[in-house]
Amino acid sequence: MKKIVVGSRESLLAVAQSMTVVRYLEENLPDAEISLLKMKTTGDKILDRTLDKVGGKGLFVKELDTALREERADLCVHSLKDVPMITPPDLPLIGYSKREDPRDVLVLPKGRDCPDPELPIGTASLRRAMQIKPLFPGYNIRPVRGNLQTRLRKLDEGEYGALILAAAGLKRMGLEDRISRYFSTEQVIPAAGQGILALQGRSGEDYSYLEKFCDPGAAACAVCERAFTTELGGGCSSPICAFAQVEGDRIRLRALYYGEKSGVIRTGQAEDDISRAAALGRKLAEKLRAEDQ
Repeated sequence: MKKIVVGSRESLLAVAQSMTVVRYLEENLPDAEISLLKMKTTGDKILDRTLDKVGGKGLFVKELDTALREERADLCVHSLKDVPMITPPDLPLIGYSKREDPRDVLVLPKGRDCPDPELPIGTASLRRAMQIKPLFPGYNIRPVRGNLQTRLRKLDEGEYGALILAAAGLKRMGLEDRISRYFSTEQVIPAAGQGILALQGRSGEDYSYLEKFCDPGAAACAVCERAFTTELGGGCSSPICAFAQVEGDRIRLRALYYGEKSGVIRTGQAEDDISRAAALGRKLAEKLRAEDQ
């Protein structure tokens, strides 16, 4: 009997996301034995500092990478926005899920219809903080760490007046009713890969059994958005972000550039044939960077 072990972070959201892959495998490979390996990553353990202070998003995949190399897991499921832009050659990204709602949202304490101006708005993302600041003038924006449940608890206990979170995570956890406001992708450009699940495996192995799970449109968007961010050297401490949409055989990219030295913030957009998704990302990055020279 074929055995397939799916690796996942142990947070409730990560497990919920990974279970979509497990259920797909159970339905499509009825003769295989499918199991889930849950792990606490370094990024889950360090909650008193922001990611840019402790090593970046790689802390969320480090232990899972080891499980793949040691063959304790056959593939791992990640939120694509948490995957470092450069992945090891021996552990390639082997597929992408259909994209969930990519938007960022405002979450308020239960019973409120607007943020308390005396309390901070919580977000762990510089990208979100920079883009929501003009939308909430006069509000203090403060970092918040922890898994989704921890952040919501801090909100409901009065530590924060509001949170900025990803719609995708709330919807996957059945918490859509906590969403008070959706920000359009023009108001707040999402992180590269937001709403997409990335599947990571070992090079040289046959993962054809995942073909029907993977979404070609999401793959094109993922490649385009990550090419933009990679070209500019963006990481977890950078507000650089990109959001692509596929329409027929065309792909359109909207992105935000931030000059680390100049402090310049620019947004831009461009489109091309879907077959040139990666080139489109790089081209727009080069264009926005040239405007900052």
